[in-house]
Amino acid sequence: MNPARRAINAEGAPDQIAEFGPDEPLKLDAGYDLSPLRIAYNTYGTLNAEKSNAVLVCHALTGDHFAASPSPVTGKPGWWSSLIGPGLPIDTNRFFVICSNVVGGCMGTTGPASVDPRTGEPYGVTLPVITIRDMVRAQAMLVDRLGIDTLFAVVGGSMGGMQVLQWAVSYPERVFAALPIATGARHSSQNIAFHEVGRQAVMADPDWAGGRYLALGKRPAKGLAVARMAAHVTYLSEAALTRKFGRTLQDRDKLGFGFDADFQIESYLRYQGTTFVDRFDANSYLYMTRAMDYFDIAADYGGSLAEAFRDTTTRFCLVSFTSDWLFPTEENRAVVHALNAAAASVSFVEIETDRGHDAFLLDEPHFYAAVDGFLSSAARARGLQP
Repeated sequence: MNPARRAINAEGAPDQIAEFGPDEPLKLDAGYDLSPLRIAYNTYGTLNAEKSNAVLVCHALTGDHFAASPSPVTGKPGWWSSLIGPGLPIDTNRFFVICSNVVGGCMGTTGPASVDPRTGEPYGVTLPVITIRDMVRAQAMLVDRLGIDTLFAVVGGSMGGMQVLQWAVSYPERVFAALPIATGARHSSQNIAFHEVGRQAVMADPDWAGGRYLALGKRPAKGLAVARMAAHVTYLSEAALTRKFGRTLQDRDKLGFGFDADFQIESYLRYQGTTFVDRFDANSYLYMTRAMDYFDIAADYGGSLAEAFRDTTTRFCLVSFTSDWLFPTEENRAVVHALNAAAASVSFVEIETDRGHDAFLLDEPHFYAAVDGFLSSAARARGLQP
């Protein structure tokens, strides 16, 4: 087994890379063995001698493994740099933090933009469909490679929260504490519908070329931008949109009576779409959204969510946000009820905010306090020194 090695990715940023050869395939739910497999990840803090202080951070749909370090693509701080670091709720003075780019992603881990060794061209949509469980299996392979038997905690929001729940079900003996944030036990029909709108926007772009755009030197930028615009609306709340934009006009004092961006909200969404295509792969967007759509923890347990968590010894804390209509509080609470039915150790926090689903990525002091409180309490129970 080759050790994880240091490498430099295409943007020049130092990634940590774990490579798995033909003798170590990732077995996918779709019935395929994915090999070779490459996982890009970053770590923060120091693994203690007992290897008992590891925290796995799972990223959301369009996130990456640069959770607490600057993105080499955008130059912006890590997406959770306000939460992960010395003295912060996920304290790198105490914890060894791991964050990997998921399988099917586009930031160094094997995905549709990776070269298929059989053809010498990018996989495109010939890559087998990826599930949340596949992502977690790959993370478990990485954790094994790092020589870690048990994770102190697994933490993540949205799609990352799905991974946290899957970890607790697939590897209950390996997770001491689980912190799923703004998520649910399965994707709702409404969320599947929004994802399908986005996928159809991508595939309707002529430059998508049946998914072979990279091999042809093309890019479905317009379709992906529209998909991002539609999705971004679901991450916000009506109250936040009204407070930030209202019906304010963009750089004008009267309506233009045309189809340019008359309103500030239109200009904002166009900007979100345009900047997104510079950092994300269109086919990865298809794969990531499909993985979320297929997610249903109870499906393998006769539809019983409580059965999925039977006999778990993992400590749980679920966090929701009052204005999140993508993963509303009742979906988070349904997981709590199932955990209670399974006699699990579980707490629940609902954060009052008008910032919508994206609140877990923003400056929310009560959210930070909840994360800090849960992890500190779990650390004491685990016997980790402060």
